[in-house]
Amino acid sequence: MKTRVYVTLKGGVLDPQGKAIHQALGSLGFTGVNDVRAGKLIELDHDDRVSDADIEALCKKLLANTVIENFRIERS
Repeated sequence: MKTRVYVTLKGGVLDPQGKAIHQALGSLGFTGVNDVRAGKLIELDHDDRVSDADIEALCKKLLANTVIENFRIERS
C-alpha cells in the first residue's frame, strides 16, 4: 500500500525557500507568480496492516514539526 504525506509550513511562518524560488522565477523572466510556498512530499510504501492512526502518529513524531508545519495524508 502507498501513502503520500504532504508537509507544508503553517500560514504566517516565514518560508525562505519559497522566497528564493519566487525571486529565481522573476530572474528567469516568469511573471504573474505572486507568492511561492515550498513544502515536502513523502511517499511511504507499507503493509496493509499499518493503520491511519499509525501514519498520523509517525507524521506527528517524525515527518512534520507540528509547531510550524501542517501535514495532509493521502492513502492509495
